[in-house]
Amino acid sequence: QVQAVASGGGLVQAGGSLRLSCAASGRIYAMGWFRQTPGQEREFVAFITWGGGDAWYGAPAQGRFTIARDDARNMGYLQMNNLKPEDTAVYYCAFGNGGTSPTQYDSWGQGTQVTVSS
Repeated sequence: QVQAVASGGGLVQAGGSLRLSCAASGRIYAMGWFRQTPGQEREFVAFITWGGGDAWYGAPAQGRFTIARDDARNMGYLQMNNLKPEDTAVYYCAFGNGGTSPTQYDSWGQGTQVTVSS
């Protein structure tokens, strides 16, 4: 099973930017990003297919976040701009078949905390 390692979270002021990274230990088909706050279900943010680079975004990400991948380095990224306090969550990267449901992914990173202050 391919391992996912996420990094890049931190504390940022509202309106600021962060770039999350996700390293894959092997070949993958698609990478997804999800986020979760305490007591809530994991929420779809974005996913990208590795070969074609086709990207899909959830409502929270549209117009502000960009998902990308680097085939040569086997790295995925989530560029987050114009961050809002409601973006505060633990962000997870995952590898699998792609899609908007967590059940479509079988390898998950450890999560990285993103905190946006107002």
